[in-house]
Amino acid sequence: MIEDAVKKILAEVPKDVRVVAAIKTRTSEEVLRAIDAGIRYVGENYVKEAQELHPVIGNKAMWHMIGTAQSNKAKIIAQLFDMVESVDSYHFAKALDTQCGKIGKKMPILLEINSAREEQKSGILPEDALEVIKSVSALPNLSVQGLMTMGPLLDDPEEIRPYFKLTKELFEDIKKQTVPNVEMKYLSMGMTSTYRVGIEEGANIVRVGTLLFGERHYH
Repeated sequence: MIEDAVKKILAEVPKDVRVVAAIKTRTSEEVLRAIDAGIRYVGENYVKEAQELHPVIGNKAMWHMIGTAQSNKAKIIAQLFDMVESVDSYHFAKALDTQCGKIGKKMPILLEINSAREEQKSGILPEDALEVIKSVSALPNLSVQGLMTMGPLLDDPEEIRPYFKLTKELFEDIKKQTVPNVEMKYLSMGMTSTYRVGIEEGANIVRVGTLLFGERHYH
């Protein structure tokens, strides 16, 4: 039951941790049930799915973009989302800034860190993060508010701990730099199998899907 799963995780996680329901492949009915049970944030990987669900769900929840961000989708992302967790380059940030400017919106963003240095994955390498943040902080329609990482897909949740630890250290290092227009307040780490480790390592946003909705059925 979605309702039971939502209540269970909201009771379990600390009050200052945002639970973002990852709604990739889910129906509007499933998402609305989760919202009715107490979910306040929904995370979508795909812009096309967000376009389909948004008319039904609207502002019943805050929308987080958690999938790979493409510059050619920046206009729609600016319109539909309340936070973009997956800013993985200055190039995308610039496109998003331009589109937010056109609609008078200041978009909270997180920089996605490729903590495991996986070649096939998007994200900014840890050693490049500060330089990218300094560039992005000059964009007037974006508000840098923290970091996000996926980490590698591993069978044992414990094995992901070093990647979360590294991202937390990076988060604290950047915080100490006090870059103008940058407020390091959110650290998004952990999914259904790893959110507990994420919280232990300092995450205050976790992105859970299967835990709430059950296994995904791809159409």
